[in-house]
Amino acid sequence: MKYNRWVDTKIDTNLYRQLQDLTTVLSGQPDLLFEYSYGSYMDIVNGKVTGSRLWDVEKHQIRESGYKTDVFLRTIGTMYYSSVPDLKMYADKRNHSMLPKFSSQLFTLLEDLRLEDLIKKVRPGTEKDFSIRNHFMRHYFGTQLATNVTRSYTLSELFCLISLTLYANQPDPYFPKANEGRLNLLEKLKPSIYSVFEAKNTKDIIHIVEHIVLQTELYEEEDMINDYFVFPIAYLETLEENTLFDELTRTDKLANEDKEEIDEDNNEYMDQRFSTWHRENQNSDRKQNFLQFEMEVGTKTNLMGGGTRETDDADQAMGTVQGASGKSDKNDYSELESLERETNKDASKGDSPYGEENKDAIAIRKEAHPPSKADKEVYHAYASDIEAAKRKLATTIKKTLEHKMNAPRKDLVIGRLSKKLMPLVIDENPRVFYKKSEESNEIDAVFTLLVDCSASMHNKMEETKRGIVLFHEVLKQLKIPHSIVGFWEDANEVKKNYQPNYFHLIHTHADFPSQTSGAKIMQLEPEEDNRDGFSIRIMTEDLAKRREKHKFLLVFSDGEPAAANYDQNGIVDTNIAVTEARNKGIDVVGMFLADGEIDEQDDTTMKNIYGKERVMIPNVSELPEHFAPILKKLLFKSI
Repeated sequence: MKYNRWVDTKIDTNLYRQLQDLTTVLSGQPDLLFEYSYGSYMDIVNGKVTGSRLWDVEKHQIRESGYKTDVFLRTIGTMYYSSVPDLKMYADKRNHSMLPKFSSQLFTLLEDLRLEDLIKKVRPGTEKDFSIRNHFMRHYFGTQLATNVTRSYTLSELFCLISLTLYANQPDPYFPKANEGRLNLLEKLKPSIYSVFEAKNTKDIIHIVEHIVLQTELYEEEDMINDYFVFPIAYLETLEENTLFDELTRTDKLANEDKEEIDEDNNEYMDQRFSTWHRENQNSDRKQNFLQFEMEVGTKTNLMGGGTRETDDADQAMGTVQGASGKSDKNDYSELESLERETNKDASKGDSPYGEENKDAIAIRKEAHPPSKADKEVYHAYASDIEAAKRKLATTIKKTLEHKMNAPRKDLVIGRLSKKLMPLVIDENPRVFYKKSEESNEIDAVFTLLVDCSASMHNKMEETKRGIVLFHEVLKQLKIPHSIVGFWEDANEVKKNYQPNYFHLIHTHADFPSQTSGAKIMQLEPEEDNRDGFSIRIMTEDLAKRREKHKFLLVFSDGEPAAANYDQNGIVDTNIAVTEARNKGIDVVGMFLADGEIDEQDDTTMKNIYGKERVMIPNVSELPEHFAPILKKLLFKSI
């Protein structure tokens, strides 16, 4: 962890993943990513859709609807219904305007309102979110109007008046605190402003914006101060098609323009029919099959393809194959084909099984060396300190196991006759028998303790070791297999396409039931960065191979992940890793180690990663007191 990474930023991982799903589903582009940014726009050059930070507000409903409507406007609206050629033409004119910022933001405002109406018609389910959006916009521009009036930002004031007029929930709204000169100009612009609701396409919006800007330039010489919107499409000059959807799905021309030279006189030509036949799919009319391939790189030849060609009555290009297919009554290869499709689908996700954020991460397992005499002395001292807590916890677990073993199972139809025979009289189908339980006296569970060894743990590691000693001693006494692993990324060794992540194997499942490995815990030391999502996935792989019924992964950390190229998406990636582990039946618990106080940002970060399954420890010296109850709870779950 690194301090002050995002001082005021809160990441709602559930909302982020919902927005990412909306982006890919609504756009139909599985590689299109969602990203938070200053404004909302589409960037198909870098393959992303952004949501405006304007929606970073406390109220969850507004935040969720705001970001969702940004995604709706870009993936449904801008992508399909905004004309790229018209936008390119307007962008060129805008750059020569006296008021370029005003022109750009006014276009985005008006175009978004046009697209909103279209979206609500094709997807009525979006109306609720747009209603929340518009209500927030009225409040937001109302406060901005007052600020601009106070600061004498005249053009920003006019922009707020135009916005409030369009977002108003009543006809002809009144603005008593606005500047009289701006109100007079607004009255002159209203015919053009209200014509927005009659606009049919992007070109109509451009005409309206140009008319408003032309009139405004007669009264304003300086451009807007504030930035409320950004232009809805980035890298507009690189686009060639009519819409963004066409641009995303277009086929590029050949990379080279060379052409194969062929001597027609010496060219060998064979006129031979190649037909396909199958006894279960016989077609006496089948005469000829043609195959056609689309190429992006290669040399042009004189072979026909790509365009129209002359045909005869024997021409059945692909038609025979598709029109005369039938179900075979021989071997069924459907499962094999399905498996091949799944393999291709997985391959398309990328080369790394640990997520795009960790494609360059390399796992390096580091064996713990034999403990020194000093390590053993410190370990025994720590073990003595937690002896009382260990004995109490282990005794409680053992008594619970003994009670479960001896507790009889009641209300059975066969077995030993119970002393309570009243059901024979009052019940139609009495159950008056019991059997003694034959439960195992062993706990069918396995644990892994993953310890953050980032540099920020330097003042917490010694106290953390005390809690780890309690963990090890209790599970060792109960004969429960467990592992203890420290993790970090070596920032000094990070290179292009190489991010070494070390896993310090203090105690492994193979060491169980070793009685001498506990002192290795003293070898845990603060190192460099922490790539939590990658580390959790590596430990998940190890636990998934175990045969125990109950599997637990405890993650000791003192804050958000921080590693090379892992800043913005580290929390989201770690949350996804936690979810993946839980989907595999592994209970993951995050344990936050504070340094005297837990602030709201820390709790929000841990909640966004681990949800309810988190333990917040105000002072690391209190770790044994907090660790014992959570360990007890998890052990009871496995009994």
